[in-house]
Amino acid sequence: MKIYNTLTRSVEEFIPNEEGKVKMYTCGPTVYHYAHIGNLRSYICEDVLEKTLRFAGYDVKRVMNITDVGHLTSDGDTGEDKMLKGAQREHKTVMEIAKFYTDAFFEDCSKLNIKTPDVVQPATGCIAEFIHMIEVLLDKGYAYLAGENVYFDTSKLKNYYVFGNQNEEELYVGVREDVEEDTNKRNKNDFVLWFTKSKFEDQALKWDSPWGMGYPGWHIECSCISIKHLGEYMDIHCGGVDNIFPHHTNEIAQSESFLGHKWCNYWFHVHHLNDRSGKMSKSKGNILTVSVLEEQGYDPLLYRFYCLQSHYRKPLEFSFEALDATKPAFDKLRNKCSQVKKEAEAGQDKAADKDIYDTFRAKFSDALANDINTASAVTVLYDVLKSDMDAVTKLALIESFDEVLGLNLTKASSGTGTDEVDQELAKYVSEQIELRRIAKKEKDFAKADAIREELKSKGIIIEDTREGVKWHLA
Repeated sequence: MKIYNTLTRSVEEFIPNEEGKVKMYTCGPTVYHYAHIGNLRSYICEDVLEKTLRFAGYDVKRVMNITDVGHLTSDGDTGEDKMLKGAQREHKTVMEIAKFYTDAFFEDCSKLNIKTPDVVQPATGCIAEFIHMIEVLLDKGYAYLAGENVYFDTSKLKNYYVFGNQNEEELYVGVREDVEEDTNKRNKNDFVLWFTKSKFEDQALKWDSPWGMGYPGWHIECSCISIKHLGEYMDIHCGGVDNIFPHHTNEIAQSESFLGHKWCNYWFHVHHLNDRSGKMSKSKGNILTVSVLEEQGYDPLLYRFYCLQSHYRKPLEFSFEALDATKPAFDKLRNKCSQVKKEAEAGQDKAADKDIYDTFRAKFSDALANDINTASAVTVLYDVLKSDMDAVTKLALIESFDEVLGLNLTKASSGTGTDEVDQELAKYVSEQIELRRIAKKEKDFAKADAIREELKSKGIIIEDTREGVKWHLA
């Protein structure tokens, strides 16, 4: 199996620290609001990664944090606390907000067939671990006190920019968004490990510490939670690309300074979901949730299918028009799989053909082993449906593939199941065919082939005939 490792900026063979076992960590949600579908794209891709590893025979232990304290919009003391902001917005306590939105998050995950991690750890349950790590970092000289806060000293590191893709001039305060510079810092990229009460008299959640009443910085949480549940050596750390800097950069800095050795071998990052105005984010106000999709009549698994047709390392643009164009193919796919199930159940006394089963299962596994190429894996599923193998073998393969794809393939869709397509789909396909025609005319055959493959991944087959280009659903 090969995956892209952000740390080395290359596709590498995956070799876990312990043979047959994988320790995997996922940055979880800050539970101050509903997760939008951009957030959930990351969790879908991480879910596929975990299920691919299990499909390949690994024993996977996956840990996820819940950030219910400490996530500021700034690494200085001038930013807003997202949890407190949520509590003030809804006139509830911080813990009431955390409970409500944690439950909402996992309800959305369930609708998207995202498996709940083996360990889910709220940050408020690890205060002792945070304090211990900070004490060690102070003792080792990697941290300092200033303005009654505790900071990590990035100047102590030979290579702070471990991911190698930061522009130091652009990151002049080393923070995430909408920030003011913290004058307590010795260096521009130093970050807070612990905030004290002298700066946060109105903070809702505070704990006693050797440095006064206060609460942890955002970055310390993931380091301590992962080490607590996975030990000193981790195989894969996951998150969205927006976590690379400063969050994952700071995690590596503090974790390896604390441990004294390399901490995590592979870093798996999922790219943004965009709409036509750019990246989806709560701060921009464009919160499109699973509930909104349902209210507009969409099955959440249609959105999962939509995500699986794009590679996790590429930006994906969302629009309702694109989702509508995907729906007929998804409905037909599930209806075909349901029909296979009926046919297979009619011949229950027959066993699956082992040779054919093993051949196609290997093709599916190879697609996923190529840096989690879900689009190619879906193509293998279509190849199974189009083949002349018996229904029992088809069903065995479909059910095996769905362990990873998570599309409820043998549950018939609520659509008509016919080959009728709406005008929006026809318009979309016509536009793509025209773009392909132009590409071929300009001798850009790579682009023409890419358009054909993109349509194929959506279950749309185009054929060049003497009468012109014709198309039909797979």
